[in-house]
Amino acid sequence: MKKLRVALIGTGNIGETHITRYEANPNVEIAAVCDIDAEKLNKFADKHNIEARFTSVDEMLASVELDAADVCVWNCSHAECTIAALNAGLNVLCEKPMAMTAAEAQEMKDTADKNGKLLMLGFVTRFSNQSRIAKDFIDNGYLGNIYYTKATYVRRHGNPGGWFSDKSRSGGGPIIDIGVHPLDLTRYLMGNPKPVSVYCVAANELHEDRANLKTHVGWAPEGADPKKDVCDVESSAVGIIRYENGASTLLECSYSLHDGRSTQDGGNGRILYGTKGGLNLDTMMYYTDVNGFMVNSEIKDVDNYNEAKEGFRAEIDHFVDCCLNGTKCISPAEDGVVIMKILEGLYESARTGKSVDII
Repeated sequence: MKKLRVALIGTGNIGETHITRYEANPNVEIAAVCDIDAEKLNKFADKHNIEARFTSVDEMLASVELDAADVCVWNCSHAECTIAALNAGLNVLCEKPMAMTAAEAQEMKDTADKNGKLLMLGFVTRFSNQSRIAKDFIDNGYLGNIYYTKATYVRRHGNPGGWFSDKSRSGGGPIIDIGVHPLDLTRYLMGNPKPVSVYCVAANELHEDRANLKTHVGWAPEGADPKKDVCDVESSAVGIIRYENGASTLLECSYSLHDGRSTQDGGNGRILYGTKGGLNLDTMMYYTDVNGFMVNSEIKDVDNYNEAKEGFRAEIDHFVDCCLNGTKCISPAEDGVVIMKILEGLYESARTGKSVDII
């Protein structure tokens, strides 16, 4: 069987996460790696024994025979790198969020369509065991009509700093960085309904004060310094998304919040509410009525399951399968465009204090 020749663009934390999953797939050859930081690039390439290494995407695309590219760079460069790879005739896996704006996202999709290539989005929670089980319950009618969901991802003290807190590179804070995960997952499990409007309130109250704390909960990029880094993104936000079918989603996300429900304590709060039952994807508890009584049932198939680790493995394997075998992608570009419209609407609503229609 022909191996998929993949180029990795970006050697940061998510690049390291992705490459270990490619290395575990026998149908993949990591043919090249690219990063604008030569020191990081060489350290990464040496660690993973990659000979072809470049600081320019265009130079890499012109120099190496490739089948696919994996874009793991700053959000502000997602569109540029993805479009270049698609125009070079490659299939592309692009990390979330898709882009900085909905217009960029649409251009990326249009480029993929024009070239007849796959553009898959890195919505990793779609590939988790929790998602698989939830979809099985939904498809078999145990939730009925899902009319409301909660999409929560809160950190008590978890601003990563570095480029994540610099809006010019990230596009925003917890809304676009971590809130996008439960937002996309709940919409996916609802059957991808069309959004019609959003309303959002965002705060920026705690970043400066919390930079002086002696502990940091969560991951931070190499070299991040919360006392020196640019920080012009929101610290927390709450929003409501209304869909064409009448369903709605409550989004709550934060980098800094005086709250005990931190993600590190299992406090994501991704919950589906249907006419026949409810399902909490973090506790894997199913709620329904049986014989006139309220019943809580624990789903046991997820014991000792690492959602992030196994989700990334399944995501990468799916991308490889789609590229080599033409398997239908479950995280396509059109979904990324819709999510970018929602994210853009949330930020506009937070800025103006008004509800924003999604067109």
